Amino acid sequence: MADKSLNKNDLVAAVAAESGQSQAAVSGVVDSLFAVLAKSVGEGTKVSIPGWLAVERTHRAARDGRNPATGETIHIPAGYGVKLSAGSKLKAAAK
Repeated sequence: MADKSLNKNDLVAAVAAESGQSQAAVSGVVDSLFAVLAKSVGEGTKVSIPGWLAVERTHRAARDGRNPATGETIHIPAGYGVKLSAGSKLKAAAK
């Protein structure tokens, strides 16, 4: 597990410093990026940035599960999840 982390404020500050833009402008862009990403994935559209990442909605079938506290069998309804795949540039940066 990584002992370093980059939260949204740190990301905005780093991008602002790298691009020469104000933190307010970068924060607006980051917020808009996540809003468009959430809307697109929610509608079932795959979002792909070649070499960096791909995000898509996945379907999970209904299934039976078990309550770990009581051992009782419960029905888990069908639903959706999100799959995020790292691209080749992101994988290479992690090495």
